Amino acid sequence: MNKNNFTPILVAVSCLTVSPLMAQVSKLDPVTVNATRAERTLEEIPAAVSAVGQDEIQLGTEQLGIDESLASVPGLFFQNRYNFAQDLRASIRGFGARSNFGIRGIKIIVDGIPETLPDGQGSIDGVDIGSARQISVIRGPASSLYGNASGGAIIIETEQGPAEPFAELRASRGDYGFSKVQLKTGGERGDLNYLLNASKTEIEGYRDHSEAENTQFNGRFELGVADKSSVIATIHHTDQPLANDPGGINAEDAAEDPTQARGRNVDFDAGEALEQTRVGLLYKTELAVGQDFEARVYHTSRDFSNKLPFEGGGSVLLDRSFTGAGLKYLITGTLGGKQNRILIGLDYDRQDDDRSRFNNLNGVLGAKSFEQNELVTSTGLYLQDEIKLSEAMELTLGARYDDLNFDVSDRFMADGDDSGDISFEQFSPMVGLSFATNDTTRLYATVSTAFESPTTTEFANPSGGGFNQSLDPQESTNYEIGIKSRTDQQSFEVAVFHIDVEDELTPFELADQPGRSFFENAGASDRDGIEIAYTRKLAAGFELSGAYTYSDFVFASFRNADGDSFDGNRIPGIPRSLLNADLTWYGETGFYASWNTRLTGNMVADNANTTSIDSYTVSNLRLGYNGFLGDWEYSPFAGVNNLFDEEYNNNIRINAFGKRFFEPAPERNFFFGITFRKNFSG
Repeated sequence: MNKNNFTPILVAVSCLTVSPLMAQVSKLDPVTVNATRAERTLEEIPAAVSAVGQDEIQLGTEQLGIDESLASVPGLFFQNRYNFAQDLRASIRGFGARSNFGIRGIKIIVDGIPETLPDGQGSIDGVDIGSARQISVIRGPASSLYGNASGGAIIIETEQGPAEPFAELRASRGDYGFSKVQLKTGGERGDLNYLLNASKTEIEGYRDHSEAENTQFNGRFELGVADKSSVIATIHHTDQPLANDPGGINAEDAAEDPTQARGRNVDFDAGEALEQTRVGLLYKTELAVGQDFEARVYHTSRDFSNKLPFEGGGSVLLDRSFTGAGLKYLITGTLGGKQNRILIGLDYDRQDDDRSRFNNLNGVLGAKSFEQNELVTSTGLYLQDEIKLSEAMELTLGARYDDLNFDVSDRFMADGDDSGDISFEQFSPMVGLSFATNDTTRLYATVSTAFESPTTTEFANPSGGGFNQSLDPQESTNYEIGIKSRTDQQSFEVAVFHIDVEDELTPFELADQPGRSFFENAGASDRDGIEIAYTRKLAAGFELSGAYTYSDFVFASFRNADGDSFDGNRIPGIPRSLLNADLTWYGETGFYASWNTRLTGNMVADNANTTSIDSYTVSNLRLGYNGFLGDWEYSPFAGVNNLFDEEYNNNIRINAFGKRFFEPAPERNFFFGITFRKNFSG
């Protein structure tokens, strides 16, 4: 049963003045992205890259997570939408699937600043959905541009203030105690463009012990300092004082009562709290015709605490400082009489963590059992060259060198000195070739690479402090061919790929520390897949889009520490098939509707493939209206999640001890809200 049993009623607006014509929003509109660190259209990039715009992200959505707006991206799979203590779990072509919390193997960039740490751990609890303008996704290895943990990349950009200043209030409510209030303003004053957004979200959750609260502030300021120069300052603050973790349960408990939390998670008060502030400064200038230069600096501070469902070392305190800088130089001209663009860049990132563990005495902080400082530094130098070989053919070459250093200083000597250090050097090349068959269609082929080091938490030593010296970075090579076609009426994209992965990192749990993951290298894996996306305009304001992903991902060779062989087994946590369909409608009187249906194929929950997860289909519906009442623009909206009340699992915990794989998803649930906006002229 829903904890808040009500059905929202859409505000009646038929008697009020409506906007004469709502702006038509289409996925077929031309899209320019900075995903490859230089501005290009999606069709020009010789790789699989997708993008969604502001209306797909914000218009009538619940805004609980970025997965709401990225469902139409093939090759991208999300889990863990409703467990805010574990963060949203994303995977791109299998990269990131192993994560039990946070995001692994995928680079997260927000307004040019990495949300992924030098050690490869990322999160999106510091992402402000309510002011996001565009989200771009690189669907495949991209370490030649972004370095460590770049099996794919998600690039998020904040909207700019419009020429005419505005103020906006958005309020929404829903089942399971959901409420969100957002206040946004922006505009231009002289040479200054600004956008400010603040929001507060609360939710009780479908399952017991899954309450969460989150307050965010996001700001973007751009100042023109010369005819061709500007300074962009960004600031983001997140305060999440409560995010409880209901934990994974076994199949029998999930069938008996899917709303229940795991008993140990309740007993030990499992969950997390965090406070994070991120500031960044970007300087952009044109040094000369065809010569663009950028410099950036940033600092992120994060205070984090969590409680795990066991006693020994089950309470964690983390004080993090994350600092970095970068330079980028783009030269556009000719080389050997051919059009050419060269990108040269340098990244430096420094992660400094003070980590302590205490015994968890049924939710009360006990004696200290672990304390160490973890210092990770990363220096990356990259080069990319785009040369137009002919009117129809373009060659892209790229390479990056990364120097990555981990240093642990043990400050808890009761069990000996476990200090140590590990260093990695990595060279990541790529080559891509695109060919335009006509004005609307391009073929491409690319070979790209990625590497992924264990994070500081994944380096955890099962036998004590320090680093697990037996772990190696995961390395991948992606071979891909594809076709992209776009007209005013339809778009079509197909990507076929094969990925060789060496030393694949995979999690396991120990009987005496259930709920805490350790990691081992799985030898090698093979990943073969197909990604298809199609969009077409229909009559009367309708637009249909679909995305299909087929993933055949298996361990080529893997024998664990106990000597068990998993050769030929499927990699857990990844559905073999993923089909998404969207039908949207924008009426000329201001009404709009969007119906999304996603079929998730079967998957396995463990390396041994002993537990199979059945396929499921989930539909979501949202609708709304844009109109005017005097000088105010208003937009009521409502939505239904899990429209047909499907029973499925929101998350699968890979290789969980005791077969506690399952986190059941909510039943059919509703949300509704309204936005008021006023523009100020003069």
